[in-house]
Amino acid sequence: MRTVARSLLPLAGPQPPGTAHIMRLVLLAMAPGMLLQTLFLGPAYLINLGVALLTALAVERLVNRARGVSWPGGLGDGSALVTAALVVMAAPPAVSPVIIAAGTALGLLLGKHIYGGLGNNPFNPAMVGYAIILISFPETMAHWPAPPGTGVDALSGATALEVMNHRDGITVADLYQQSPLLGQLGGAYWEWINLAYAAGGVFLIWRRLIDWRIPAMLLGTLGLLSALYYDSGSSASLGSPSFHWLSGGIMLAAFFVATDPVSSPTQRQARLIYAALIGSLIFVIRSWGAYPDGIAFAILLANACTPALDRLVRRNATAGQIAPQAGGQIRTQSSDEDVR
Repeated sequence: MRTVARSLLPLAGPQPPGTAHIMRLVLLAMAPGMLLQTLFLGPAYLINLGVALLTALAVERLVNRARGVSWPGGLGDGSALVTAALVVMAAPPAVSPVIIAAGTALGLLLGKHIYGGLGNNPFNPAMVGYAIILISFPETMAHWPAPPGTGVDALSGATALEVMNHRDGITVADLYQQSPLLGQLGGAYWEWINLAYAAGGVFLIWRRLIDWRIPAMLLGTLGLLSALYYDSGSSASLGSPSFHWLSGGIMLAAFFVATDPVSSPTQRQARLIYAALIGSLIFVIRSWGAYPDGIAFAILLANACTPALDRLVRRNATAGQIAPQAGGQIRTQSSDEDVR
């Protein structure tokens, strides 16, 4: 019990935690959101989660064997299990386990191992796998079940984000009164799911495992844009900040995907630009795109910009390191690099 309690305390000292320890804490932080998502949207998540975890273990085992790496090799770091969990929770629960297995395997192979394994991947493996199955099976991936008690056909596939975008010109206030898919502030039941994921994210920030600037800037940018286009809730409104914060998988993305230490920038200023880019792209895709929730595409596009953002910030920091001052003094400017 004391060992478990110590593992939950904030990190102290210069020694960074091991990857396996970090991944266990990430899965622990995801657990409340995963539990509520399963309770509200159906136990099929448990089946898909089991299939995804087994697939991840099998892929890691086969790749390690092909590389001549002895058991357990890369299995011990737990990163493949986090990838599997993210693919499952990003998808609807009724998606076939075969599709989930394909998304998990392709995410690990094309998103991580093709680049040389963990630490070399420029893209988030979970979002690579999820984007592949989202594009390959658009109808299946659009069938989200209605939360219990809403009285909506569970096979309709409608979500709060889709209802907001296709409301036939009625005001936001009228939509909240008419549609059972909307709760008090966001999507029905998704409000609680997102709050649970946010609580897990705060735990990771408290443990100093993720940089708070990324979720803060991402959510802040999304909130700012939605406030600018809210239009007092008129028929032309694109939704309030609370609606965008508490609908879809935004908190899962902000705290558990965008903060991936491998595919996100290392420079502090670059992280702010990176997070603002994700928040902006999510708002644009949600409001005018063909997909109701553009999280995967936004994050993958931002991942592609990560090297350029780091170089840009590093170049500016280097240019400002030595600058002549009055009286012939030299002013030094420290780098903005902020190691997680």
